[in-house]
Amino acid sequence: MSHIQRSARAIGALSTALAAAFALGASGAAQAAEVTGNATLTTDYVWRGSTQTHGDAAVQAGVKVAGESGFYGSVWASNVEFAPETHASSEFDFTVGWSHSLNDDWALDVNALHYRYPSTTVDLNWTELNGTATWKGNYWASLGYSNEALGYDESGVYGLVGAKFPVNDKFRFEAAVAYYDLKDLNGDNKDDGYAHGLVSAVWTVKAPAPTVSVEARLTAHATDSSAKEFFGEDFAGSRIEAALQASF
Repeated sequence: MSHIQRSARAIGALSTALAAAFALGASGAAQAAEVTGNATLTTDYVWRGSTQTHGDAAVQAGVKVAGESGFYGSVWASNVEFAPETHASSEFDFTVGWSHSLNDDWALDVNALHYRYPSTTVDLNWTELNGTATWKGNYWASLGYSNEALGYDESGVYGLVGAKFPVNDKFRFEAAVAYYDLKDLNGDNKDDGYAHGLVSAVWTVKAPAPTVSVEARLTAHATDSSAKEFFGEDFAGSRIEAALQASF
């Protein structure tokens, strides 16, 4: 099966699953619940500094149902392309969590996130616990932990700090630096973990409807040399990503 056929098949499965999830979310949303969603077209799916599509384009979409109490559930999906022997073509992320403003300055989000790859011939599925504290809506710090990081039976700890710098109501810069501690996955030729960073320029585009917001994003990603030891020369390093996202 060609790459185009695999991508088309993955996108078809993605669309079907998301449509079903949205229907369930919309029908199950109580009076106090809110349903939101997003759809993205990107030139490269980059996750924690590493490409998940071998540098190819990705179609992504998600839906979220949240209550006034702060509890929420979401599903998000994308096409992927890993090593050929895995036959991976799609990723689905299922999240349950709680998010709330603590006061005028601070907000907190804690969740359990399950990564699932239904089309693979090997078990790549894994789950991670995450927490993010946000200050004044423009600065954040995140911490993630899993005892089955990247689908292995070993632990990993991920830490990130980020910030956004608004220029005006339509344009902003964002930046983040992170370190992924994977010492339990350390092989003879691998370091204890790797670092990565990103810088983005984000434009708000005129939306086709009042309830829809559209953003164009240009992001420069970079990893240290240790990332290439974990993921390979073709998946880590420096890369540019351009994306267009619609949210409702």
